[in-house]
Amino acid sequence: MESSLVKENPLLLPFDVEKTIYDGFVTVQERDFRLRILLPPDRQLKKAKLHCSWHLRHLLRGSEHIVKQRLQQSTNLESFLLELKTILEVVLKGRSECSSIPPPQYYSQLISEMETLGWNKLLFIDTHFKTLRLTAQDSAGRQHALTVKLKSKHPAEAPECSADLPLPLALTWTQQSTLEHLYSQFLLVLESLTEFWEILDEIDLNTWVLEPEKPSRSDTMRRIAIGSNASIRVEVDPRHPKMLPECCLLGAEHIVTPLRNKLNSNMHLWNPDSSVLFNLRDVLEIEFPSPATHEKSDFSVECGICYSYRLEDAIPDQVCNDPRCGQPFHQACLYEWLRALPSSRQSFNVVFGECPYCSKPITVKMSTHT
Repeated sequence: MESSLVKENPLLLPFDVEKTIYDGFVTVQERDFRLRILLPPDRQLKKAKLHCSWHLRHLLRGSEHIVKQRLQQSTNLESFLLELKTILEVVLKGRSECSSIPPPQYYSQLISEMETLGWNKLLFIDTHFKTLRLTAQDSAGRQHALTVKLKSKHPAEAPECSADLPLPLALTWTQQSTLEHLYSQFLLVLESLTEFWEILDEIDLNTWVLEPEKPSRSDTMRRIAIGSNASIRVEVDPRHPKMLPECCLLGAEHIVTPLRNKLNSNMHLWNPDSSVLFNLRDVLEIEFPSPATHEKSDFSVECGICYSYRLEDAIPDQVCNDPRCGQPFHQACLYEWLRALPSSRQSFNVVFGECPYCSKPITVKMSTHT
């Protein structure tokens, strides 16, 4: 047993004749870690004490209880050291300390590129000098940010780039590329999306947008209020922002049906040279409520079941179709309410029942919009 212990841990040696004190190093993934083990006279590990170097203590932080358990349960010192090295391998595999540290020329290269690009374009850089956030402005004055994650072998390896955009960000990179090259490509991408953002900015400024509550530059959908019990959800194509978008009318059928008929019959009037909002007004033959004419509270109706406007990220999008009722509900609330009623019936994910307010027939289909 003793010879096996020395063979597996040649840098950990006994410091007394009784072999109750071991001091030295254990080797894991070609790295040496200093420790000292004090055994009682009977050499039982249950009463042993383990002293680690500051580096080893730092690595084992959060795993101390496991190490202590293994020390108390191991039958001998050799099996405990095997357990300890297994724990260290798991810890090292998941730590960033295992990643290679960039060479000095990495930092000089980064500084040189930032000086060429301009330090005024740097919003953020992390403590490892690997993640940068660059600020950019498009021709309309909108502010954007480009996140660049550099690799240790920069510029030989292409960095990872991301931004709040409606389309995947595809920037080309060669070994001769620099941050300035990336930034120039990013500006071109922003300009290609100018018309798309103009379309949505017009909607945001002139209508009451119910969803998303706080649109980002990557959002392509808007749910626009038409009345207290009706709205339209439009999905704008970033590549062709002025073309007819995907439209879905939501609300009470006695309001939605005439609008749906107008949309279908007037679709040929859609003018690709005009904005989406202008075309929607023309095709639906309506004027959308706007911040100039209405308050948002006019459309922020509460769910008739949970008595709240917002349920997580959802707002009421189901309505009783009886014109005398028109009570709105969250889809999830209505679905669960009807499922719990003995008189309701279900077909696949569609539940048929009665409105909780007027007892008129009502249906809800989960996970889709009706």
